[in-house]
Amino acid sequence: MLSGDVAGERHRPSRPSVPTSAAAARDRVERLLEDHFRDAPQPRPPAVVLTDALLVTSELVTNAIRHGGGVTGFAARVTDEGLELTVRDRDPAAPVARPRPEGQTFPVGGYGWPLVQRLATRIDIVPLREGKSIRVLLPLDPHSPA
Repeated sequence: MLSGDVAGERHRPSRPSVPTSAAAARDRVERLLEDHFRDAPQPRPPAVVLTDALLVTSELVTNAIRHGGGVTGFAARVTDEGLELTVRDRDPAAPVARPRPEGQTFPVGGYGWPLVQRLATRIDIVPLREGKSIRVLLPLDPHSPA
């Protein structure tokens, strides 16, 4: 069924709005995973799967807001391979891990991108005419290696 199909009637699909906060994006992902697992043997997403998905969603959206000039696109979908998240922003520069400053015991920030890299099984960064798109794939099986 395509977005916009209702009870056999074909309706024009509405374009989903772009989340303006990490919380709004997390809500979408949580609903998507709850819907996906509803008819599974375990009717809720495994805690580690949900936690990882919400953490990666937060990091990608927060980085787009803080460093990428704002979120210009967002998509979340379940595929045969796992949860695919796509976040677009206005900055064409790819994210980089920030090195820990010499002598700084408790650095502020810099943990998000390495976490995304560790949790995702695939990361695609595509430069766009105005910005970039980051697509990540997360496993939905808590026992599969990342």
